[in-house]
Amino acid sequence: MSSTSPIVLRPARDEEHAALTELCLRSKAIWGYGQAFMDHCRAELTLGPEDCGSPDLIVAERNRTVVGLAEIAVDDQECQLDKLFVDPDQQTGGVGKQLLHWAADRARELGQSEMIIESDPGAEGFYKRCGAIPAGTVPSGSIAGRTLPRLILPLA
Repeated sequence: MSSTSPIVLRPARDEEHAALTELCLRSKAIWGYGQAFMDHCRAELTLGPEDCGSPDLIVAERNRTVVGLAEIAVDDQECQLDKLFVDPDQQTGGVGKQLLHWAADRARELGQSEMIIESDPGAEGFYKRCGAIPAGTVPSGSIAGRTLPRLILPLA
């Protein structure tokens, strides 16, 4: 699949939840994690049909093939990038940047001035290159005793 073909963003479809979950897991695995680690992450990376109806979840397609997704969570207090995953074959083709731009735009629409990113350590450099600022660490939601980089992306 050509990485020069246009990227199309669209809402996720209910029936895609299992395939989107698998995309998240494939993308996470590129950092060299073993099966036991990935098994611990499965629950946190799983999408259900109810997630796919949300306006805060978007899918990236290239040549009618799903190549990535992003999801944000917003409450009265803050906005968080919940998921941003790109198919390993597409990770240098601009998909991640386009998804992050969508997430930032969506957060702005919802009145947010910054977005919190709890990043995989392997993806931290990507977020920094996109303007995110380190803001400490947070406990992993999947692995006891593990910490993740916390970053803030200003949206002004």
